[in-house]
Amino acid sequence: MENSENSSIQKSTESAENYLETILMLKEKKGMVRSIDIVHQLEFSKPSVSHAVGLLKKNGHIIVDADGWIELTDSGMEIAKRIYERHLLISKWLTKLGVDAHTAEEEACKIEHDISSRTFELLKTHIEHDLNS
Repeated sequence: MENSENSSIQKSTESAENYLETILMLKEKKGMVRSIDIVHQLEFSKPSVSHAVGLLKKNGHIIVDADGWIELTDSGMEIAKRIYERHLLISKWLTKLGVDAHTAEEEACKIEHDISSRTFELLKTHIEHDLNS
């Protein structure tokens, strides 16, 4: 039972990280973000995104203004940047290894959530050395 509870918590955390990363990416691309932009980007249903946005707001990771514009709070930005950095570095590295770009993007999405901070820092050092050589 404990393993399924831990797995459920891990999936919830991964989902929140994905949403926060998506908000950051959309903000960089479009400047302003609404829930519908997340729906289109992730290809999720409006009710699913609405529920997730509510949870992110409740947990203090985002603020949604009266017009529906979404802003990352400091905690939301910290998480989003951490995951986005992992995603960019890992996908770039996988591509350099010969993985096609689409697969590298998908695989990076899986890897970025499952490694510890220490492991990522070691990988980052190795990858940056590898990419620059």
